[in-house]
Amino acid sequence: MLPTAEEAMRELRIAEELNPGPWVKHSINTGIAARKIAEKIPSMDPEKACIVGLLHDIGRRVGIVDIPTHIYEGYKYCMEKGWDEAARICMTHSYLRMQEEFDYEPDNETEKAIKAYIMNCEADDYDRLIQLCDSLAVDYGFVILEKRFVDVTRRYGIMEGYIKGWNTAFAIKEAFEKEMGCSIYDVLPDIAQTSLLTPKPWKPKEIHNS
Repeated sequence: MLPTAEEAMRELRIAEELNPGPWVKHSINTGIAARKIAEKIPSMDPEKACIVGLLHDIGRRVGIVDIPTHIYEGYKYCMEKGWDEAARICMTHSYLRMQEEFDYEPDNETEKAIKAYIMNCEADDYDRLIQLCDSLAVDYGFVILEKRFVDVTRRYGIMEGYIKGWNTAFAIKEAFEKEMGCSIYDVLPDIAQTSLLTPKPWKPKEIHNS
Protein backbone atom coordinates (compact mmCIF):
# COMPACT_ATOMS: atom_id res chain seq x y z
CA MET A 1 0.00 0.00 0.00
CA LEU A 2 0.91 3.63 -0.51
CA PRO A 3 -0.35 7.02 0.62
CA THR A 4 -1.43 9.53 -2.02
CA ALA A 5 1.09 12.06 -3.25
CA GLU A 6 -0.77 14.71 -1.24
CA GLU A 7 -0.48 12.61 1.92
CA ALA A 8 3.21 12.04 1.26
CA MET A 9 3.75 15.80 0.93
CA ARG A 10 1.94 16.38 4.22
CA GLU A 11 4.22 13.83 5.88
CA LEU A 12 7.25 15.71 4.57
CA ARG A 13 5.95 19.01 5.91
CA ILE A 14 5.39 17.48 9.34
CA ALA A 15 8.86 15.93 9.21
CA GLU A 16 10.36 19.28 8.23
CA GLU A 17 9.01 20.81 11.42
CA LEU A 18 10.58 17.98 13.42
CA ASN A 19 13.94 18.08 11.64
CA PRO A 20 14.46 21.06 9.31
CA GLY A 21 17.13 20.70 6.65
CA PRO A 22 17.88 20.45 2.92
CA TRP A 23 16.83 16.79 3.01
CA VAL A 24 13.17 17.83 2.60
CA LYS A 25 13.67 19.67 -0.70
CA HIS A 26 15.96 16.84 -1.79
CA SER A 27 13.13 14.39 -1.12
CA ILE A 28 10.66 16.49 -3.10
CA ASN A 29 13.05 16.67 -6.03
CA THR A 30 13.67 12.92 -5.81
CA GLY A 31 9.92 12.41 -6.21
CA ILE A 32 9.79 14.80 -9.18
CA ALA A 33 12.72 13.10 -10.89
CA ALA A 34 11.21 9.65 -10.32
CA ARG A 35 7.89 10.74 -11.83
CA LYS A 36 9.50 12.30 -14.91
CA ILE A 37 11.61 9.23 -15.62
CA ALA A 38 8.75 6.78 -14.98
CA GLU A 39 6.54 8.73 -17.38
CA LYS A 40 8.92 7.64 -20.15
CA ILE A 41 8.73 3.94 -19.22
CA PRO A 42 5.39 2.24 -20.08
CA SER A 43 5.82 -0.54 -17.51
CA MET A 44 6.14 1.91 -14.59
CA ASP A 45 3.55 3.88 -12.62
CA PRO A 46 4.66 7.55 -12.43
CA GLU A 47 2.45 8.24 -9.41
CA LYS A 48 3.91 5.36 -7.41
CA ALA A 49 7.41 6.39 -8.47
CA CYS A 50 6.80 9.92 -7.22
CA ILE A 51 5.35 8.82 -3.87
CA VAL A 52 8.13 6.40 -2.97
CA GLY A 53 10.62 9.07 -4.02
CA LEU A 54 9.01 11.63 -1.75
CA LEU A 55 9.15 9.26 1.22
CA HIS A 56 12.51 7.57 0.73
CA ASP A 57 14.20 9.68 3.44
CA ILE A 58 11.21 10.05 5.77
CA GLY A 59 13.21 8.40 8.55
CA ARG A 60 15.07 11.70 8.93
CA ARG A 61 11.96 12.98 10.71
CA VAL A 62 13.48 11.65 13.94
CA GLY A 63 16.41 14.07 13.77
CA ILE A 64 20.00 14.16 12.54
CA VAL A 65 21.00 10.51 12.38
CA ASP A 66 23.37 8.24 10.51
CA ILE A 67 22.56 6.31 7.34
CA PRO A 68 21.38 3.03 8.91
CA THR A 69 19.24 4.82 11.49
CA HIS A 70 17.34 7.01 9.01
CA ILE A 71 16.80 3.98 6.79
CA TYR A 72 15.39 1.81 9.54
CA GLU A 73 13.36 4.61 11.14
CA GLY A 74 11.77 5.33 7.76
CA TYR A 75 11.00 1.67 7.25
CA LYS A 76 9.37 1.33 10.67
CA TYR A 77 7.37 4.53 10.28
CA CYS A 78 5.99 3.55 6.88
CA MET A 79 5.15 0.04 8.07
CA GLU A 80 3.26 1.51 11.03
CA LYS A 81 1.24 3.51 8.50
CA GLY A 82 0.62 0.42 6.38
CA TRP A 83 2.72 1.77 3.50
CA ASP A 84 4.71 -1.36 2.77
CA GLU A 85 5.79 -0.24 -0.72
CA ALA A 86 7.26 2.99 0.64
CA ALA A 87 8.81 1.09 3.56
CA ARG A 88 10.66 -1.12 1.09
CA ILE A 89 12.18 1.89 -0.67
CA CYS A 90 13.25 3.35 2.67
CA MET A 91 15.28 0.17 3.13
CA THR A 92 16.75 -0.18 -0.35
CA HIS A 93 17.48 3.37 -1.51
CA SER A 94 20.97 3.67 0.00
CA TYR A 95 22.18 0.20 -1.01
CA LEU A 96 22.75 0.33 -4.77
CA ARG A 97 24.74 -2.91 -4.71
CA MET A 98 22.13 -4.55 -2.49
CA GLN A 99 23.48 -7.83 -1.04
CA GLU A 100 27.04 -7.01 -2.10
CA GLU A 101 27.01 -4.08 0.34
CA PHE A 102 26.93 -6.49 3.28
CA ASP A 103 30.22 -8.33 3.05
CA TYR A 104 30.55 -7.86 6.80
CA GLU A 105 28.61 -8.76 9.92
CA PRO A 106 26.92 -5.70 11.46
CA ASP A 107 27.62 -5.06 15.13
CA ASN A 108 24.36 -3.31 16.04
CA GLU A 109 20.70 -4.31 15.91
CA THR A 110 19.67 -1.66 13.38
CA GLU A 111 22.18 -2.73 10.76
CA LYS A 112 21.47 -6.40 11.48
CA ALA A 113 17.79 -5.78 10.72
CA ILE A 114 18.65 -3.91 7.52
CA LYS A 115 21.01 -6.65 6.38
CA ALA A 116 18.40 -9.35 7.03
CA TYR A 117 15.91 -7.40 4.91
CA ILE A 118 18.28 -6.64 2.03
CA MET A 119 19.64 -10.18 1.87
CA ASN A 120 16.10 -11.39 1.18
CA CYS A 121 15.16 -8.62 -1.26
CA GLU A 122 15.59 -8.66 -5.04
CA ALA A 123 15.81 -5.12 -6.45
CA ASP A 124 13.02 -4.14 -8.84
CA ASP A 125 12.65 -1.12 -11.12
CA TYR A 126 11.28 1.09 -8.33
CA ASP A 127 14.19 0.26 -6.04
CA ARG A 128 16.64 1.05 -8.82
CA LEU A 129 14.78 4.19 -9.86
CA ILE A 130 14.90 5.76 -6.40
CA GLN A 131 18.51 4.68 -5.92
CA LEU A 132 19.25 6.61 -9.10
CA CYS A 133 17.04 9.62 -8.39
CA ASP A 134 18.53 9.90 -4.90
CA SER A 135 21.79 10.68 -6.72
CA LEU A 136 20.23 13.06 -9.25
CA ALA A 137 18.25 15.23 -6.82
CA VAL A 138 19.65 17.92 -4.58
CA ASP A 139 17.80 20.51 -2.54
CA TYR A 140 18.30 23.17 -5.24
CA GLY A 141 17.23 21.05 -8.24
CA PHE A 142 18.78 18.29 -10.32
CA VAL A 143 22.41 17.57 -11.17
CA ILE A 144 24.40 15.11 -13.25
CA LEU A 145 25.63 12.08 -11.35
CA GLU A 146 29.25 13.20 -11.27
CA LYS A 147 28.25 16.46 -9.58
CA ARG A 148 26.25 14.68 -6.91
CA PHE A 149 29.04 12.19 -6.19
CA VAL A 150 31.55 15.00 -5.74
CA ASP A 151 29.11 16.85 -3.44
CA VAL A 152 28.67 13.81 -1.21
CA THR A 153 32.41 13.18 -1.13
CA ARG A 154 33.11 16.81 -0.18
CA ARG A 155 30.72 16.46 2.74
CA TYR A 156 31.69 13.06 4.09
CA GLY A 157 34.95 12.00 2.47
CA ILE A 158 35.61 8.84 0.46
CA MET A 159 34.15 5.74 2.06
CA GLU A 160 34.95 2.16 1.17
CA GLY A 161 32.74 0.95 -1.64
CA TYR A 162 31.89 4.42 -3.03
CA ILE A 163 33.41 3.77 -6.46
CA LYS A 164 31.57 0.47 -6.83
CA GLY A 165 28.36 2.26 -5.91
CA TRP A 166 29.02 4.97 -8.48
CA ASN A 167 29.58 2.33 -11.17
CA THR A 168 26.28 0.71 -10.22
CA ALA A 169 24.50 4.06 -10.47
CA PHE A 170 25.83 4.61 -13.98
CA ALA A 171 24.73 1.10 -14.98
CA ILE A 172 21.22 1.79 -13.63
CA LYS A 173 21.15 5.09 -15.54
CA GLU A 174 22.12 3.39 -18.79
CA ALA A 175 19.51 0.66 -18.33
CA PHE A 176 16.72 3.20 -17.80
CA GLU A 177 17.89 5.29 -20.74
CA LYS A 178 17.65 2.26 -22.98
CA GLU A 179 14.01 1.85 -21.98
CA MET A 180 13.30 5.59 -22.24
CA GLY A 181 14.90 6.05 -25.63
CA CYS A 182 16.61 9.22 -24.44
CA SER A 183 18.98 10.53 -21.82
CA ILE A 184 17.68 10.77 -18.28
CA TYR A 185 19.08 14.28 -18.27
CA ASP A 186 16.66 15.23 -21.07
CA VAL A 187 13.67 15.02 -18.71
CA LEU A 188 15.07 16.77 -15.64
CA PRO A 189 14.34 20.54 -15.62
CA ASP A 190 17.29 22.96 -15.76
CA ILE A 191 19.82 20.24 -14.98
CA ALA A 192 22.54 21.86 -17.11
CA GLN A 193 22.32 25.15 -15.25
CA THR A 194 21.92 23.57 -11.81
CA SER A 195 24.92 21.30 -12.34
CA LEU A 196 27.09 24.40 -12.74
CA LEU A 197 26.17 25.73 -9.31
CA THR A 198 28.63 25.19 -6.46
CA PRO A 199 26.83 25.80 -3.16
CA LYS A 200 28.76 25.26 0.04
CA PRO A 201 28.42 21.59 1.13
CA TRP A 202 25.94 21.17 3.96
CA LYS A 203 26.88 19.08 6.99
CA PRO A 204 24.77 18.31 10.04
CA LYS A 205 26.36 19.65 13.20
CA GLU A 206 25.89 16.61 15.40
CA ILE A 207 26.92 13.81 13.07
CA HIS A 208 28.78 13.67 9.78
CA ASN A 209 28.03 10.26 8.23
CA SER A 210 24.32 10.51 7.39
